[in-house]
Amino acid sequence: MRWKTHRRSFPLTSGPLPVGDDAGGDAAPAVRTRSFSPESAAPSRETGQRTEQPLHRSVCSPPAPDPLADLKVRLHDHLLKALDLEKIQGRPPDERRTAVEEAAAHLLDLLDPSLGWPERQRLVREVVDEVLGLGPLEPLLQDPTITEIMVNGPHRVYIERAGKLYPTAITFRDEAHVLRIIERIIAPLGRRLDEASPMVDARLPDGSRVNAIIPPLAVDGPCLTIRKFARDPLTADDLVAMGTLSREALEFLAACVVARLNLLISGGTGTGKTTFLNVLSAFIPPDERIVTIEDPCELQLRQPHVVRLETRPPNIEGKGEITQRHLVKNALRMRPDRIIVGEVRAGEAFDMLQAMNTGHEGSLTTVHANSPRDALARLENMVLMANLDLPVRAIREQIASAIHLIVHLSRLRDGSRRVTQVTEVVGMEGEMVTLQDIFVFRQEGLDGQGRVVGRLLPTGLRPRCAEKFLQHGLNLPPEIFAPPRGDGVAWRR
Repeated sequence: MRWKTHRRSFPLTSGPLPVGDDAGGDAAPAVRTRSFSPESAAPSRETGQRTEQPLHRSVCSPPAPDPLADLKVRLHDHLLKALDLEKIQGRPPDERRTAVEEAAAHLLDLLDPSLGWPERQRLVREVVDEVLGLGPLEPLLQDPTITEIMVNGPHRVYIERAGKLYPTAITFRDEAHVLRIIERIIAPLGRRLDEASPMVDARLPDGSRVNAIIPPLAVDGPCLTIRKFARDPLTADDLVAMGTLSREALEFLAACVVARLNLLISGGTGTGKTTFLNVLSAFIPPDERIVTIEDPCELQLRQPHVVRLETRPPNIEGKGEITQRHLVKNALRMRPDRIIVGEVRAGEAFDMLQAMNTGHEGSLTTVHANSPRDALARLENMVLMANLDLPVRAIREQIASAIHLIVHLSRLRDGSRRVTQVTEVVGMEGEMVTLQDIFVFRQEGLDGQGRVVGRLLPTGLRPRCAEKFLQHGLNLPPEIFAPPRGDGVAWRR
């Protein structure tokens, strides 16, 4: 099959990039030249729909100077001198914000009594966000429709909404301003960011994932990426309603969790692996002891008996590092009913497989991979990273015995996240691990708005692990695994 490559060139102008029909070709760029602001995030009174204003400046051009910037800096300095922050931090969040707002409004009356009401409100809000929160990022963090925030230096901030990227009108004063916000995030966690250690992973109090990298590694200035977690975690019914997976597949996976099968969730970056792991963990019975191991902690388990373990980076002298492998070994001595590893990345894969093969069934973990077959190849490579000098066949036998099911998630062209394969690990045939698909996503096309239309369909193969369901008193109807009439999609690989 011969593939055609379509090349397009855009003029190097200071105007906005072409979008949609203006760009020519069939597909629009992933990054659309539209801006976001707190005002544009609010629903329109007439339509009830969110509106987004076009970006009038070039994405890469410096922002227009804020005429109130000097006043904002003076108000911020006076507010820090007037407040007893240690005393205020002990109050409930609402009372804390009200007290700072009142103090900021009083100081603003003294600094510039002639300031108009809209500018006054904006200035007080921004200064209070600077004192109590993460400054310019606070409106983005409060917007539940935004799933990711990307700061590319002080003057370029992007967001992800519904799987698409948009530039925003949010800016920082300078690089030092961005660094202060990063320091505010990582300081409570005991982590550091400097020229000797210019990269850091962290989390927000709500579990949102944070990554920061600074010069000299980040050439254009400090970069901050925040992957937000929903305040109300998604439930299994939410995923079915969103089309992430079918009701039949959900019933099957729920039975797998209750029957203590070992599940591996695979997918690329941003496909929703951690969210899906959270949803599946909800089916773990509440009377079991769960030990989670993460780097950093992100899971939001609702069971009462949960022990959360988190890795630790080395100190400034390069000592004291605690890796996931150390924590997996320690977890085996903590009498766990289940071990959940947020993501296997290196040699801890071997210890995880050992745990699964020595009585710790019902374990869950995630791995970055492009397909279920690639997920097993990555596990094999990570076991080799443990430097145990094991033969490849022995590693594959360990994997085939430990992993029962692989759930693969993909991010489709419309930004939606779907379960595209539910694959059972059957065993070994010669030197290869044998897989069989239980459910496969079949794309049927695109609708009028460019959204992917498709279904997660059963292949017709009854999983071998179904025998364990009966041992736990679970009786799944055989219709769950029956393919639609006329579909011959059952196959083994």
